[in-house]
Amino acid sequence: MAVPKKRTSVSKKRIRKNVWKRKGYCASLKAFSLGKSLSTGNSKSFLCDKQIK
Repeated sequence: MAVPKKRTSVSKKRIRKNVWKRKGYCASLKAFSLGKSLSTGNSKSFLCDKQIK
């Protein structure tokens, strides 16, 4: 099994963690925006049925 030779610095670890968090944040913004456009009926790129029972 591969083992890293040196310890990762705290700043590098923080940078990677923040990049990982930002990906999730951007994905949540896109999902919220899509949901908002679907609920208002302004979506042009996503097709869905309007039948809600």
